[in-house]
Amino acid sequence: MTVQDLRDVLHAHAESPAPANPARHEQIQQRIRVVRRRRRLGAGTAVMAIAALGFPLLSGTAQPPSEITVATQPSGAPGTTELPEKFTSPDGTEYRRLALTHIEKSGSHTAKVTIPVTGKPLDVAGICTSGSRMGGSPHVKIDGGIAVGGGFGPCGKEMSLLPLTLPPGAHDRITITFDTKTSGTACVRADGKGPCEPVKPERAAWTLAVYEWTPPERPVEPEAPRDLPRRLDGYTLADSATGTWPRDRSATFRVLGDGHPLGIDHICTGDLADRLWIGYRVGGKDSPSSGACGVWKKGSFPMAMTKFTVPKGKRVTITVTLRMSGEATNRPVRWSVGLFRR
Repeated sequence: MTVQDLRDVLHAHAESPAPANPARHEQIQQRIRVVRRRRRLGAGTAVMAIAALGFPLLSGTAQPPSEITVATQPSGAPGTTELPEKFTSPDGTEYRRLALTHIEKSGSHTAKVTIPVTGKPLDVAGICTSGSRMGGSPHVKIDGGIAVGGGFGPCGKEMSLLPLTLPPGAHDRITITFDTKTSGTACVRADGKGPCEPVKPERAAWTLAVYEWTPPERPVEPEAPRDLPRRLDGYTLADSATGTWPRDRSATFRVLGDGHPLGIDHICTGDLADRLWIGYRVGGKDSPSSGACGVWKKGSFPMAMTKFTVPKGKRVTITVTLRMSGEATNRPVRWSVGLFRR
């Protein structure tokens, strides 16, 4: 299943009654982030059908304050086998661990930690210490409430960080539950043509932690995104826009339809780049398509193009909107958005 396949499914069901699941939107967002991560890491055996929650899815401006620029690696950043007590991210954000726990490949599927509410922003961290990419990943809940941010995605050997947003009224202390239980079924086609063979759920071992972080004193400007490809999957770059969130929160393209499809894709830089969410308005109407901003550090372009059809001779305005998931005080993200024509 591609990102566009998922978007088509969302579009087909956009007018259906919403299920009784307040976490559904965040779960869909996380699944799209997982697709992007899998593309960056390289595709393996194609996952053709997944119907599981918790199973990896194969998603007049005021003058800005003065800024400083860094392009260094984290000081004391975590390696591939541990979650340290403290580390500093490239943008100068200081992280301090509040709690540490583990979930093994056997035994309990859950682990709980209780932490004080200090008023500082919180992230949850996870690193898969043993298991395959098909191993179930932890979902996160606060005080037994709804899932937070979906989950960590496939088993990987590098630390993943997710924003932890406290529910209204949270004070003093909260209990955070990590849960690797899966539900539903999945199947794979090794060659893309044969029968879809059921996949037995696998387990993975995870080290998990909760961190509080202290925002930098001043905004730290990330490096500029790489140039967008001139050609992409049969499309040609026709226009582009760049900016820095939160100062720049939208981009506008005015297009004249020629009867051929249009596409929009995007990349971002900054420590919180993959938390910047991209939405669209086409001709004054909100599009059901949206997705997390791609991060392109090496390899091929992490394509996740959103496609539109504009009738020949019709003029429309396409507005790209950007919003952040979780807190991001003094942690800007630079973005680049491209309009592609077939």
